[in-house]
Amino acid sequence: MTATPIIFDCDPGVDDAVALLLAFASPELELLAITTTAGNVSGTLTARNARLIRQLAGREDVPVHIGAERPLVREPVEAGAFHGESGLGALPIAEPALPVTSGDAVQAIIDIVRARPEGSVTLVVTGPMTNAALALQRAPDLAARLKAIVAMGGARSEGGNITASAEFNIFADPHAADVVCRSGVTIVAFGLDATHQVRATEARIAAIEALGNPLADAAASLLRFSREVERQVVHGLDAPLHDPCPIAWLIRPSLFELRPCRLDVETGSPLTMGHTAVEFRAPEPNAQWAVKADADGLFALLTERLA
Repeated sequence: MTATPIIFDCDPGVDDAVALLLAFASPELELLAITTTAGNVSGTLTARNARLIRQLAGREDVPVHIGAERPLVREPVEAGAFHGESGLGALPIAEPALPVTSGDAVQAIIDIVRARPEGSVTLVVTGPMTNAALALQRAPDLAARLKAIVAMGGARSEGGNITASAEFNIFADPHAADVVCRSGVTIVAFGLDATHQVRATEARIAAIEALGNPLADAAASLLRFSREVERQVVHGLDAPLHDPCPIAWLIRPSLFELRPCRLDVETGSPLTMGHTAVEFRAPEPNAQWAVKADADGLFALLTERLA
């Protein structure tokens, strides 16, 4: 089996942390680097959180590069109410043993992609697309050199989760998402239409808790925190598992159904800022959009890897 080389750009974040645990535990993926950005919490905290999860997984071989501290244009937006003050729910917090790797995230993305054969590296983005946009602006050749950008972001039929029509990751930096969509890079997008089908029920969390090892305990803690917050804030529903979806697709594509579309992002309207226009009838699609997810299969994969 040849592992898929990926750079994981994220803003941990409860569900980013679960996605990192899944990526670390999956031999199908060659994790070249983790790059972080401000998003769910501040850039300082997301970089720390990525290193905490890396340390928990025993994968200090993977470099962590700190990236953008703010969006391209708009004022920063955070989601600490859904992720806790630390960004990692109720997990114990301490300063990681190893620091971030020297060199900013944007240049790290450029250097890693250019050092590998064209079309071999996938950039996974589970936070605002700020680092990806800055890398494409600084090095336009990346659009052709990347295999794809596989991202969690956007919404169509589900509506938004931060405004009526915008999903948080896109809303947090819509101008960056617009740069990515217009760059010509291959995009695979997992929006709320798919991720809302993948819910952390009590039974699914209990199955992970029953594994009884440190990684499973951490994942269960993160999922339980997210579930409790979601049930308090959003009409008593179980928490959707957003950010592990792109990672799960890279490991097991059969868990999802994708459709080609034209993907564009609204940047000019205060009312619909960050809205993703997903047009399946477009003659020249620029993205693949996830429309269905196998929740049982995804949680079975997560449980298997955490074991």
